[in-house]
Amino acid sequence: MAQVLADAAERRPEKMIRVWDVFVRLFHWSVAVGFFVAYFSEDALTLHVWAGYVVGVLVALRIVWGFIGPEHARFSSFIFPPGTVLRYLWDLLLGRARRYLGHSPGGGAMVLLLLIGLLGTVGTGLVLYAIEDNAGPLAPFVSSASPSGQAQPAMEREGDEGAEGSGELWEELHEVIANVVLVLVILHVAGVLLASFVHHENLTRAMVTGRKRAPSA
Repeated sequence: MAQVLADAAERRPEKMIRVWDVFVRLFHWSVAVGFFVAYFSEDALTLHVWAGYVVGVLVALRIVWGFIGPEHARFSSFIFPPGTVLRYLWDLLLGRARRYLGHSPGGGAMVLLLLIGLLGTVGTGLVLYAIEDNAGPLAPFVSSASPSGQAQPAMEREGDEGAEGSGELWEELHEVIANVVLVLVILHVAGVLLASFVHHENLTRAMVTGRKRAPSA
């Protein structure tokens, strides 16, 4: 009888609970699409710029949501000391990491790194856009009016050579940060796949449905 009850318990559907709210899920997939559109549209300036705007707005909203959103969306729920993050990552590699209902220490650290990286990418892109095209919200801060009344990049007043050098510096920085973000995205995907295997749950599906397996009693 005991064995029958045990077998029945094993066949019982697992209880699923809501973990990720609608905004977190929309942000996750929208910012991913926005980043890749911007990354691969460098030669299509208009598309590149508007994709960058979308990413910037999404990141700003996510930062706000990190303070006022529900429990698992808040930074306070997934910011861990560096030692805890490193121990979790080591245990994950060994296949013995503790399961977290919300973001794990490794996942939380990745969220912070990606937000910082995306902010850096958008910020350097806006500066570059202002210098090279005298456009975007930062243009008034890096440009001044010429005698003819036309706004010109501030660096042009110091000579075309100085402006070109400044533009190249910001372009290089913009590309480096964007490439770092791409590496972080690849590591993020690898971490999700590994954690899904270790914890026997589909974390990608959870970010679509918002539901995860309830903690064991």
